[in-house]
Amino acid sequence: MAEATVQQGTTGFTIAGVNLNQLAKAAARGEIAMGMGVMTLIVMLIVPLPAFLLDFMLAISITASVLVLMTALLIKKPLEFSSFPTVLLLTTMLRLALNMASTRLILSEGEKGPAAAGAIIETFGAFVMQGNYVIGVIVFIILVIVNFVVITKGSGRIAEVAARFTLDAMPGKQMAIDADLSSGIISEEEAKARRKELEGESSFFGAMDGASKFVKGDAMAGIMITAINIIGGMVIGVAQKGLPFDQAANAYTTLTIGDGLVSQIPSLIISIAAGMLVSKAGVDGSANEALGTQLMGSTQGLSMVSGVALFAGLLPGMPLIPFTLLAAGTGYGAWRAWRNKELARVANEQKANEIESHAEGERKATDAPISDSLAIDELKVELGFGLLPLINETEGRKLTDQIKAVRRQVATEFGFVAPQVRIV
Repeated sequence: MAEATVQQGTTGFTIAGVNLNQLAKAAARGEIAMGMGVMTLIVMLIVPLPAFLLDFMLAISITASVLVLMTALLIKKPLEFSSFPTVLLLTTMLRLALNMASTRLILSEGEKGPAAAGAIIETFGAFVMQGNYVIGVIVFIILVIVNFVVITKGSGRIAEVAARFTLDAMPGKQMAIDADLSSGIISEEEAKARRKELEGESSFFGAMDGASKFVKGDAMAGIMITAINIIGGMVIGVAQKGLPFDQAANAYTTLTIGDGLVSQIPSLIISIAAGMLVSKAGVDGSANEALGTQLMGSTQGLSMVSGVALFAGLLPGMPLIPFTLLAAGTGYGAWRAWRNKELARVANEQKANEIESHAEGERKATDAPISDSLAIDELKVELGFGLLPLINETEGRKLTDQIKAVRRQVATEFGFVAPQVRIV
């Protein structure tokens, strides 16, 4: 049997030709962690997971989906989250692996009670179903319909159209970049950056067109897995475990619906993130900035909404307090929008007046030298190059001091002030 050799060199320890320092650096950069994570997802499809580890992985799935949604909401351009198709694939793999692990636990240990598949599945099942598994089935079906029919189908269509129009517009955008570069409007570096952004945009929307199929397939897989769990659980519970039919139906349906909700809620969140991302094309700024500017910036619209809400609250049988609060809120929003527009108008007028006064001052400043050039000096002393030291005389008195003394003497003796003397 071959033995692994351990060597120590200048770059660190080496085992069987593998440098441990380089391996540690790669792990610190996340390269090995990424590979190990993907391999873990594949192993989870085969190897059974205990209940506590399944809870931990389900918590990771929920947290990751919320993180993806918040990132999609707060970015300003879709290209800032260009890794979304890869993230979508990984999260889909994670949910499918968790579905397999939970299915294995439900079918093998479902007769032990609601806690057989972990605390998270038990909590979701008990909280949503409220002790009635029919309610849980209905809620699960509604979530699947909302995810599959509404959000996934709509975001997939948006991604398909965006990819098509992006590819169709690429030649025109490239010609515009070349024209700006030829006319000197942009530099070579700016042209390269624009071409790179254009290429990334086309690649992103093309990838999103295909990535939307992951969400659609995940929803379909969730429906089939849930149906298989319910049917298979009742067969196993009645035929193999010897449970009564109603007890088997209650136990396995509770666990299966809880598992379905735990997997469908992250799937729904990821679908919403995908829809937010593909619908962000053409929108400036993040989602909250765009919605705040466009929805809350119309004074007339908010005023009409306030009036409609107040009228609805005054109708017989309608709750007055909710509609009154909505009317007050939209009315305040209309007043704020009007005040902001007035402040902006006043600021623009002040800025225009300042610009006009500044331009008038510049015109006066440029006109002043023309009028001054028409004036003639009453007294002027022209000095040649050789007499220039008289101005900065250090040993005797300066010429300017002597002229001041003469003007003072003339004023004292003759009673009038001599005009100023210009030295040229």
